[in-house]
Amino acid sequence: MTTPSTPPHFTVQHPAGYEELVRLAAAEPLTPACDHFYFLRHGQTGRNALRIFQAVDEPLSELGLQQAARAAAVLAGEPIRTLVASDANRALTTAKAVGATLKLVPLESEDLRERHFGDLIGTSSANIDWACAPENGETLASFVERKRGALAAALAEPAPVLVVAHGGTLYVLAALLGVPIGPDVLGNAQPLKFERTGSKWTAYALAQNVDGGAAIA
Repeated sequence: MTTPSTPPHFTVQHPAGYEELVRLAAAEPLTPACDHFYFLRHGQTGRNALRIFQAVDEPLSELGLQQAARAAAVLAGEPIRTLVASDANRALTTAKAVGATLKLVPLESEDLRERHFGDLIGTSSANIDWACAPENGETLASFVERKRGALAAALAEPAPVLVVAHGGTLYVLAALLGVPIGPDVLGNAQPLKFERTGSKWTAYALAQNVDGGAAIA
């Protein structure tokens, strides 16, 4: 796969509360020692497709399983040494599909789980507001802090690392690294590569997953 000389910059309509997420993340940027790594959001689930907040045990749909298999085929050509995954069912199932191809066993991380939306689980996420404070759920500040620690730990593993997690993780990761994200990187099971030149990080899709993506969270 040829690396683009200048990864494209996209303008995308981000959900409500995104600016606050970026502000919280930028207060303490992530500075991993590695100069590149990979990221994969989990495959689609039934509640992704319906734009409904999900519980940790939500399984992949049939389409999600197909997306995971395609992502595994794309990532088979990359020199990945360590696979770290959220232990949520949808992410871990995706990671195991990729791991079978790479001959790697995922290192499971509870802290890489998606934000816990408390009483909002099971309701519509179509108008998600990341700055909300869901009852019996996790505040945005706590979520960003948890992700900062989990991502720092994951990227300290033997490189190159592949992180398999969630849409919310991707939003925080990009904000921690100062990387603008656009529609080409937000899809379900879309393999991404993050690269650092000097102190600047960029991210791009390794290959477009033909079925696109679904709503974050």
